[in-house]
Amino acid sequence: MDFRDLKFFEVIAQEGNLARAAEKLFRTQPALSKCIDRLEASMGAKLFEKDGRGMRLTVAGNVLLSRTRQMGLMIEDTAREMREHASGLKGHIRLGCVPTLAEHLLPQILHDMLEQAPEVTIRLGVAMNDALLAGLRGGEFDLVVGPMLESDQEFVSEQIVEDQMVVVASKQHPLFAGPYTMADLLAYRWVLPATTVASRQWLDQTFDRNRLARPQVHIESTVLNMILPVIEKTRLLGFASNANLRSPDTGLREVVLEQTTMPRRMGVLYRSNTYLSPAMVRIAGLLRLHGTSLLRQ
Repeated sequence: MDFRDLKFFEVIAQEGNLARAAEKLFRTQPALSKCIDRLEASMGAKLFEKDGRGMRLTVAGNVLLSRTRQMGLMIEDTAREMREHASGLKGHIRLGCVPTLAEHLLPQILHDMLEQAPEVTIRLGVAMNDALLAGLRGGEFDLVVGPMLESDQEFVSEQIVEDQMVVVASKQHPLFAGPYTMADLLAYRWVLPATTVASRQWLDQTFDRNRLARPQVHIESTVLNMILPVIEKTRLLGFASNANLRSPDTGLREVVLEQTTMPRRMGVLYRSNTYLSPAMVRIAGLLRLHGTSLLRQ
């Protein structure tokens, strides 16, 4: 197999149309057809099948596309490794982080990186864990700071801190007027992340296990920390890290219930086959060093 054929194949698969792929690659359609023929002969399997006026991947084609993307990431990592060994502690880090840690942990980490490695540049993306993992898998991020993964051979997880996800409400919320149960929480609407986010899934399943309806969502947000001031000023309930309750200026209070307290292990995640540059090793070390102390102040 020729790696150039594989890169052409990746574009053809993405476009699902030879004409569009040819235009994007500045190649002729017959040249791309020959590329597919060579790969199919090498693989001993059909890679595409007709789909109306376009084409779609077969099962074998999907396997080859996944492998091609992995090889592309490996080649990119190798090139970065050569450049960074030649230039010392320099380079660029693509870092993804969940909102809670971005607010409470990253300012100190970025300050230390600026002092220790001023030539390293960082592109920071803040999102919920589902988007971060998709970005890490696709090569958009080099490192992700977020919830630990228990068993996923695609990623390596190194724990840096533990926190808890708890139900939060305004300090003036009517719930605090007297005793309350899980069922009482359902009298109010909620601010929650999408159903693809692990903490939302855990909360929904907790209500399921207790044979209760799931919370009624009034606002669904990809970055919950930005919405916390809304909870402070309304009767909406939320589900957030208890790190958000440590500030003396917060208008939030925990709705204390054992059933709705979710222990959460947070860590540094990276692809198991990735190259860890000197800069990535340095920032991962700072995260491990400062994680526990900063979140338990």
